[in-house]
Amino acid sequence: MISRRTFLGNSILFSAAALALPRELAIRAEGAAGETVITILHTNDTHSQIDPVGPNDKQYGGKGGVARRATLVKNIRKENPNTLLIDAGDVLQGTPYFNFYKGEIEYKAMSAIGYDAGTLGNHEFDNGVDALAAALKFANFDIVSSNYDVRGTALEKIVKPYAIKTVAGIRVGLLGLGISPAALITPENFTGITFIDPIVAARDTIKILKDQRCDLIVCMSHLGYSETPRRNSVNDAQLAAQVDGIDFIASGHTHTFMKEPVKVKQPCGAETLIFQVGKSGINVGRVDFTFRAGKLASAVGGPL
Repeated sequence: MISRRTFLGNSILFSAAALALPRELAIRAEGAAGETVITILHTNDTHSQIDPVGPNDKQYGGKGGVARRATLVKNIRKENPNTLLIDAGDVLQGTPYFNFYKGEIEYKAMSAIGYDAGTLGNHEFDNGVDALAAALKFANFDIVSSNYDVRGTALEKIVKPYAIKTVAGIRVGLLGLGISPAALITPENFTGITFIDPIVAARDTIKILKDQRCDLIVCMSHLGYSETPRRNSVNDAQLAAQVDGIDFIASGHTHTFMKEPVKVKQPCGAETLIFQVGKSGINVGRVDFTFRAGKLASAVGGPL
């Protein structure tokens, strides 16, 4: 086990060699004449995978790791400064880094990479609310949860119900949705937090974001992706089909390696894009949103 000082010095500041971008996702920041392109990079279920996946993993050995991700993000931001980096939860739990450092390393790494926002997964609560609050002090980016009411807990001054980022004049509204704690989070580790139905919370938060004149609404979701409806909980496809106004759902929880984003029709007839990129930081998702005259015109995405 390396020390925190050695880790931060070697793994973050000295990143891996530059990674090439897929040709179809290589764009110019200004787009065509009169266009603005906003790039959303997203991760999910990185599960304390600070180093690359071990060589014994025949499928993913050598992939992932925060140094490679740092280089990738740096290169994309050089290509398009109009880039946001977000996470859909379960940053914690999965390697000895979490057992030894209780989340400090993970959030320091994400801060060094330059995350703009993230939401909470169920494993964020593995050591309880107070321990999570202590770990989140090392996150210098927005932590957003729209359906976990954290008032009266140690998270109250840390977790926001939504966030708004202005990128190249485009107002991007960010909400975050967490899965029901039932049978997933030990009750004493969720003490003081009230779970709100994600459909209700999404509708209420989107109204606020629309009132704040947001041009693009992005949901960081830890509800999970499935094409099959659930009886006792809501997944991302159900969310998109029941709630108007979400342009993009950066999905998490189910460790689904999607080859490309899927589209789900909203009640109003508009479409929501959903994308999830597996686990352990093996892939980073990228979606490029093109705006013309301040209005969303198109979107294209894929895994990196």
